[in-house]
Amino acid sequence: MRDLKEKVKELIQYQSEEEWFEFKENWYEPAAIGEYISSLSNSAALLGEEYAYLIWGVNNDTHKITGTTFDFHQDVKNEPLQHYLARQLEPDICFDFREITIRRKRVVILIIPAAKKTPTSFREKRYIRIGSSKADLHKYPERESRLFDILRNGVPTVITEEAEEQDLTFRKLFLYYEDKGITLNKKTFRKNLKLLTRDGKYNMLAQLLSDDSRIAIRVSIFRGKDKASPLFSVREFGNNCLLLSLDKVLEYGDVLNVLQADEKERVVERKEIPLFDNNAFREAVINAFVHNKWIDQNGPMISVFSDRMEILSRGTIPPGQTMEGFFEGESVPVNKDLSDVFLQLHISERSGRGIPTITSVYGREAFQFRENSIKVTIPFAYLSTDVGNKVRNKEEEKKLNPTRQKIMAEMRNNPNITQQQLESSVGVSRTAIYNNIRFLRENGYITRIGSKKNGYWQVEE
Repeated sequence: MRDLKEKVKELIQYQSEEEWFEFKENWYEPAAIGEYISSLSNSAALLGEEYAYLIWGVNNDTHKITGTTFDFHQDVKNEPLQHYLARQLEPDICFDFREITIRRKRVVILIIPAAKKTPTSFREKRYIRIGSSKADLHKYPERESRLFDILRNGVPTVITEEAEEQDLTFRKLFLYYEDKGITLNKKTFRKNLKLLTRDGKYNMLAQLLSDDSRIAIRVSIFRGKDKASPLFSVREFGNNCLLLSLDKVLEYGDVLNVLQADEKERVVERKEIPLFDNNAFREAVINAFVHNKWIDQNGPMISVFSDRMEILSRGTIPPGQTMEGFFEGESVPVNKDLSDVFLQLHISERSGRGIPTITSVYGREAFQFRENSIKVTIPFAYLSTDVGNKVRNKEEEKKLNPTRQKIMAEMRNNPNITQQQLESSVGVSRTAIYNNIRFLRENGYITRIGSKKNGYWQVEE
C-alpha cells in the first residue's frame, strides 16, 4: 500500500501526463474506461513500462490530490464494472482497482499491466495514447507496426537496433583494450562483446565502439549564465570510438577544473581549491555515457556557463527504477551491455556509488528530470562566491540561507508566484532562484503541485 502512495506522489510531480498514466477526479464512463485500459496498456508496452495507471482523485490540470467519489464496485446494467471491463478486453491482462488514502483524501488507482504478446483491445478495437489523448491504433500504422515489433522482439536496445552503417572498423577498440592489458580475439570479439543482431548485422553497440560512432558529442562554453549569451567555444569529442570520446571529455574536464589559491588561514602551504568536485564530474559524465539513449542517435550534451556546468543525457530512468532507488544508488543500467564493457575495462563499477557521489557534494537538487532527458548541474566553486563556500563547507547546504527563507515566504503569500516574479521580489538572479528552488524541493521544504504552467507551490510546515 505504501508503494502505491509513493507511486502516486511520484506521478503528480511530472509536469504533464505521460502516455502511460492518466489523472481523473470523479469521471465515470464505463466504455471509455475500457478504451483507456487498452490505450494505456499498449502505450506502456511501447515505452518499456511494466504498468500503466488510471488514477481518480487527482486534478488533471494542476495534479493536486483532490480526492474522489468514484466507486469501482458499481454495476453497469446489472453487471459489475470490473466484470464488464474484463469481459470485453482481449487478452485478459488482469487489471486491478486499488483504493488508498493520501493526505486524508480518497484515491482510486487502476493498475494496468503493459501489453505482452499481443496488443490489448477493448470491444475488438485497439487503442493507443498520443500525448494525453487516446486514439484508434489502426489509424496510426507506424505506431502499430512499432508496437507489434516491440511485443515480438522487446523494446529496442543498443543490441537489437541495427547500426545505420555496416562498414565498421575497430582498430581503436583493439588498441584501447590493449592499453588496459586485455587482448581481444579478432575472430570472436564481435560475439563476445555482443556487437551483432540476430540477423548477423552490426548493431548500435558496434557502431558506438567502432572507429567512427557517427554521433556528435560536444562541450559548448558560453560567456554568460545561459545559452542566450555569446558562445565562447565548442569542442567536438564525438565521431570516434565511444571509449576514446569518454576519455577525451574527462581529460577536458581537467582543463576546465581550474585550481584556485586559498590564502585563508594559511600557515605554511597555500591551499588550492578546484573549481568543481572532480569525482562528481567524472561520475556524472560516465553515467551520461552509460545510460544515454543511444538508439536515438544523439549523444550527451555538456554546456559550460560562467557559474556552472550542465551535463545532459538523453532518455529517462529505466523502467522498474524508482526515484528513491535512483538516488540511493540502486544500479539499473539503461544499456546493460554497454555497461558491461565499461565494467570490464574498469571505467565504471556496478556498486551504485555514482549518484550518491554526486549528491554527497551537490545534493539531490543537482538533478533535473525532464520528459526525455536527465540533467546534472555542477556549480562552480569560486572562492569569492557563496557557491564556493558551500562546496568547502557541505553542512551549509543543509541550512536555510536568507534567500531560501525569502523564497518560502513569498510562496506562502502567493502560491502561484512565478520564478520571474521571485527574481524581482527576492532580488537575486534567475539562476540563483532556480538553484535554490531545486534545493528546497529536493529537501522537502516545498512541493510543486501540478504542472509548471497551471500548478502552484505548497510550503511544507
